Amino acid sequence: MKLIESLRGVSNKGAATVSEDNPIRVFVTHAFSESDDYLRIFEFLECVDRFYYQNVSKPEERPSGGMEEIKDVLIQQIKEAEAVFVVPALYEAQTDLVEFMMQVADANQKPMIVIRPYGRVAETPQVLVERCKEHIEWNAREMVDALKRQARHEDTARWEVVDFPGFEQ
Repeated sequence: MKLIESLRGVSNKGAATVSEDNPIRVFVTHAFSESDDYLRIFEFLECVDRFYYQNVSKPEERPSGGMEEIKDVLIQQIKEAEAVFVVPALYEAQTDLVEFMMQVADANQKPMIVIRPYGRVAETPQVLVERCKEHIEWNAREMVDALKRQARHEDTARWEVVDFPGFEQ
């Protein structure tokens, strides 16, 4: 209980439409390095027109102190976020660190989204599926929709528009 109380902090700013002036603040689990999956998430998000986000995870800012200082930095990064992407590959490699980040997210009521392992080479660990609000594929539209639902409680129902070049009227 004491851990949960010490991890509580900033709450979400409420449901507001995503815009350039009001981007969704995103945290992606990391071990103070930019893994392939970490970078891939942002590549996917960048592909979506008129979707604005701010990356509040800062893997390049590794503290020089011990584990307590690392935890303090991660707590601050997660507190700034509106939603958290959990990377299964990192969970497999550093379970304790990702568990800590998930505890911080839970304590601060930050919704978590887990993305299936890239390339479907393995299954998502069941503990991640159970603890996260959404379990999604590597798909830019799914990622953006999940962020909008979880961070801003936006309705993301939309129609798929198929354009057939050469069939203009």
